[in-house]
Amino acid sequence: MDLKQYVRDIPDFPKSGILFRDITPLLADPRAFREVEDRMLAAFEGERITRIAGIESRGFLFGMPLARRLEVGLVPVRKAGKLPGARISETYALEYGEGVLELHEDAVGTGDRVLIVDDLLATGGTAAAAARLVERAGAEVVGLVFAIELASLKGRERLPGRRVVSVIEYA
Repeated sequence: MDLKQYVRDIPDFPKSGILFRDITPLLADPRAFREVEDRMLAAFEGERITRIAGIESRGFLFGMPLARRLEVGLVPVRKAGKLPGARISETYALEYGEGVLELHEDAVGTGDRVLIVDDLLATGGTAAAAARLVERAGAEVVGLVFAIELASLKGRERLPGRRVVSVIEYA
């Protein structure tokens, strides 16, 4: 199945000069969405994953069905100020300024094998911060999986030594 046909290009969004890759049509088609899930899971078959970490917010959309199918828990990696309990945080660079991700400090721990899930790999800063959080909590990052990768932004370079898989790739 050619999954690119389910990704809509929106020029000049959210600002002029940006070509936004809209996954709304992919989410709306159950066969295409299932195909993305299948490919994500196939890439990590046999890895004994114990938790899925979904990065806010579209990582939740892909992470929840993966967690359900693997019968493991979903761990939300959220933007600062969204988690109510004791948490750890990680700051990362944005194009202009900084972002902060948080994880409940007891969400994962020693012995957990975590697959980090998000919709898009662009520059890699968010994904790298999520991986650092999971490891600081004592768990092992098995890999990172994305629905889409914008390869020209070289996000993989921010994830050296990590297993990175993307289902749909744009040059």
